[in-house]
Amino acid sequence: MLDAQAVSSGYGGYLVLHDIDLTVAPGEIVALVGANGAGKSTLVKTIAGLLPARSGRILFEGRPIERLSPRQRLIDGLSLAPEGRQTFGGLTIEANLRLGAYVRRELDERGVQARMEEVCEIFPILLPRRHEPCANLSGGQQQMLAIARALMSKPKVLLLDEPSLGLSPALVADIFRLIAQLRGQGLAILLSEQNARQSLAIADRAYVIENGRIVTAGRSAEILASDEIAEKYLGVGRGLGDPAGERQRALSTRLNAILDRA
Repeated sequence: MLDAQAVSSGYGGYLVLHDIDLTVAPGEIVALVGANGAGKSTLVKTIAGLLPARSGRILFEGRPIERLSPRQRLIDGLSLAPEGRQTFGGLTIEANLRLGAYVRRELDERGVQARMEEVCEIFPILLPRRHEPCANLSGGQQQMLAIARALMSKPKVLLLDEPSLGLSPALVADIFRLIAQLRGQGLAILLSEQNARQSLAIADRAYVIENGRIVTAGRSAEILASDEIAEKYLGVGRGLGDPAGERQRALSTRLNAILDRA
């Protein structure tokens, strides 16, 4: 579905990404994890077309898209829920959702309404409040709105950039439960996250990025079980004497329990 081949990218004269190889298959969640500043958001922006690829290829359904505009990538089925949510607080919830469907010119008013209702089945808090200003929503609810807005374009691949940023642990669990539900709809999801354990708990596969390079990749369960990878690249300890590691494991256990009930 999505295939990045030896992609390099950056800002101005500064190269951030170096020869990135990454694939996302239909119906799977792929986690992109690493420390803050490792290059996760830069890679997501490059795939979405917000940053140009300096070298390499980006294939979507077998077709090169690295020279296409962000709008054309969205039309083709590649949708982004950006870091920091970037919802429009002065607009209503409904207006924010409608903006997500603007490229779907084939949808008339009835079609937009039907798509809105379909998307809001996953995020039931939104539809009853659709006439309220987006600014009335909590941070977690605004994140749900950002994801719902990205879904309005009927994407084939959903790019999620730091969806848990700034949220409480309880809201983080809610967001990840909803992301796991989206997989059941056949979406391919690339999940860029600093919360490594929560991402790996719901992802099928994962890539660990450090200093703009992929340092390891594999099944999420294998990466999550590796003491060396967890401590060296993910910034979370697993040793018995590591309080941070204990807290991370406790949160991961609670998250898995929620996902099991979903």
